[in-house]
Amino acid sequence: MSGVDVLSETLSSIRIGRAQACSVRQAGAWGWRYPSFSGSGFHLVTAGEAWLVTRGGPPRHLKTGDVVFTPAGAEHGLSHAPAALTGLPRAVREEDLPQPDPADVEFLCGAYWLDHGQVSPQLRSLPDVIAVTPDHARNPQLRPLLDLMRAHLAETGPGTGVTRPALLDLMLTHLLRQWLQENPDPLDAPIARVLSRIHAAPDHPWTVPDLSAIAGLSRTAFSERFTTVTGQPPKRYLTGRRLADAARLLRETDTPLSAIARRVGYSTEFALSNAFRREYGIAPGRFRAEAALSAGP
Repeated sequence: MSGVDVLSETLSSIRIGRAQACSVRQAGAWGWRYPSFSGSGFHLVTAGEAWLVTRGGPPRHLKTGDVVFTPAGAEHGLSHAPAALTGLPRAVREEDLPQPDPADVEFLCGAYWLDHGQVSPQLRSLPDVIAVTPDHARNPQLRPLLDLMRAHLAETGPGTGVTRPALLDLMLTHLLRQWLQENPDPLDAPIARVLSRIHAAPDHPWTVPDLSAIAGLSRTAFSERFTTVTGQPPKRYLTGRRLADAARLLRETDTPLSAIARRVGYSTEFALSNAFRREYGIAPGRFRAEAALSAGP
């Protein structure tokens, strides 16, 4: 899949989740293990240094500005020094954390929690843990964005439930774009053409013959190739894309369900409701109500 398609799919999948973030300060000897969870998470080192600890590789030194991203919520750890992941204590809630002053290191912790459904195949296809050192020369907009996000975490007034996810989205967009540029996947041109058409018009009544014709492949060859590239058969991918768009619209807008159904390719809200319930285990109306409740005033 092309880098643009990966970025688009990754961000679309992430935004279904409930965004949260907090600031952490540590001094002296410290270390935390973050268990696996359903969703995507990140850490941004805003001051000082730390070590990233994972199960699959050696500890990685992190400097101020570095970002750690777990696309599918994989277990990992942060520590003042290289350590074994199993030797680190489980992370605790923000209100239970020590907040020393002065601190040796400060970092932001954020997550998109999935209360319903599963992490998408697009996110699961990425490495368990991604570490990025922002290239401020190539992306000068990152520095003021990161400063704004750090300052915004201290705010608790009206509107933070809306602006905070928007800032997280922007930050991850820039960082993932940089990571994809530095770690390009081979471009599968026929499948990339199909994905572009699906993303541009998810409401179109696509059929496998339609999509295989766009790819210029036989139906059998197309289905096999599409499944290899995306991790899903064409029809399952299309359904997942439509329902992810519906979930995002339910979370971010007050658009009526009937209009959302038409916008994502379902003839009636009843049809969308049945498909949505199968995918996320919850009715669309209840999903929207829980999203509004978690966003706060």
